[in-house]
Amino acid sequence: MLLATILLLCPLPQIEGTAKVVENPTAAITISSESADSATASSLSEPLPSAPAPKVKTDAEIEPGIEPAAAPAAGAPIRGLKQAITSPVETRTQRAMWYTLAITSSGAAVFDAWSTRRAISGGYGVEANPMLRPFSHSNAMYAATQVSPLVMDFIGRRMMTSHHEWMRNLWWVPQSAGTSMSLYAGVHNTRLVP
Repeated sequence: MLLATILLLCPLPQIEGTAKVVENPTAAITISSESADSATASSLSEPLPSAPAPKVKTDAEIEPGIEPAAAPAAGAPIRGLKQAITSPVETRTQRAMWYTLAITSSGAAVFDAWSTRRAISGGYGVEANPMLRPFSHSNAMYAATQVSPLVMDFIGRRMMTSHHEWMRNLWWVPQSAGTSMSLYAGVHNTRLVP
């Protein structure tokens, strides 16, 4: 595969027998006419054969009275082709809002981890999330709770630059939902502890 790519991208030297570029065409004709016999010299002056006749009839031959379609000008754009698809770009306001939501969701996750550790260490509750239960008795809880906000930030960023308009309009929903769930859990845990 790599060899095929290299062969396609790198120019190859000309092989013998292929046409070579001539610097002075008149000198090449005089040299060839001097060295060649008269039969080959006369073949240079003969006209080239004409192109073969087309096998497809033109519009004018099929229906008389219809003018054939004109070919577009050399610099004219080709009609009927779609423009190249470009990826939507986020605006400055969207970027600032995304960073604000990312910081808020991480802060809410820290609040949730702190309140959970406080409730568990006081004996007022247990961790309900089975994925976070192994981390609930150590400081690793703070790092483990940051996974969800990072995933929601990634999803929100991908939605912000999606090709689907409805996704671009709702890019803030994953981050907001994650933040609200963390805040709800944190407030619930603080109410458990007297």
